[in-house]
Amino acid sequence: MKRNVEIKAKVADLAAVRDRAEQLADSGPMVLRQEDTFFTCPRGRLKLRRFLDCELGELIYYERADDAGPKESHYVVHPTADAEGLRDVLSAALGVAGVVRKRRAVYLIGPTRVHLDEVEGLGAFVELEVVIQPGQDFAQGEAIARALMAKLGISADQLIDRAYVDLLRES
Repeated sequence: MKRNVEIKAKVADLAAVRDRAEQLADSGPMVLRQEDTFFTCPRGRLKLRRFLDCELGELIYYERADDAGPKESHYVVHPTADAEGLRDVLSAALGVAGVVRKRRAVYLIGPTRVHLDEVEGLGAFVELEVVIQPGQDFAQGEAIARALMAKLGISADQLIDRAYVDLLRES
């Protein structure tokens, strides 16, 4: 499985973070409208991400601790050309645990995917995903995440420990 180090933070001023990200970015933004359908799964999380401007999607399985700080995520992504059909099959077979809809702006800063998310029903968030290369350890990825948090103006008290689907269930 691939690995990354992730953080997720609730932000009050997404425009300010966007300004900082644009100054630091190697590329972006790529703006996406996404719908993530989470399925009942015995361990980890299984979601189908549909890109709402086309029929394409990605089936994503991941394992990640529910911690507020930088955390390691192990994941597998498989693209699909028929996201709606796959969603129907998985919904019937496994059951739906929840649905998250968002507008996401993606920037690349070094080895990090920076997601500026506007999540329907929840508000504005920033996610950092530091891609870990083979032979690289968690501590290196964590250091990159913490340094980028500082540059983007994200403090430790803004970090959240759950997935969007969990936050929606709780609201």
